[in-house]
Amino acid sequence: MFWVRIDNRLVHGQIIEAWLPFTGAETLVVANDELAEDGLRQEIMALAIPEDISLHFARVQALPDLVASLSGSSSAPDVMVLFATCIDARRAYEAGLHFSSINIGNLHYSPGKKQICAHVAVSSEDESCLGFFSAEHVALDYRCVPNDPVQVKKRW
Repeated sequence: MFWVRIDNRLVHGQIIEAWLPFTGAETLVVANDELAEDGLRQEIMALAIPEDISLHFARVQALPDLVASLSGSSSAPDVMVLFATCIDARRAYEAGLHFSSINIGNLHYSPGKKQICAHVAVSSEDESCLGFFSAEHVALDYRCVPNDPVQVKKRW
């Protein structure tokens, strides 16, 4: 299963214990420009990843080529991609990484954001980004963990 998720926490327990088994992903890609240049943080995150999962860190613009190389001849690679922000997910999409749905797992609250469900708070920039995905007919899936029901059905 090819799975794309926005979660500003990136690699954490829900990813390891719930999402990787749910998706059956054999590869986890963390797409974040800052993290792609930070070897120490990569090593720390890698400690949490099971040995049978291949882990990659990539700059957002390089992601389409990386996923294509991981896919081989498969049209639906067993890859889970994590973004910290909606803007990064949009940048990857516009660079050529196309997907039909995106899981919005966690966007922390901060001043100026609207809380739209227990785990997602959006800024005006986030709303614009989600509107972009809706216009592209990308399904918006708001869940923290796979067993949760989709919590927001609003079309942006």
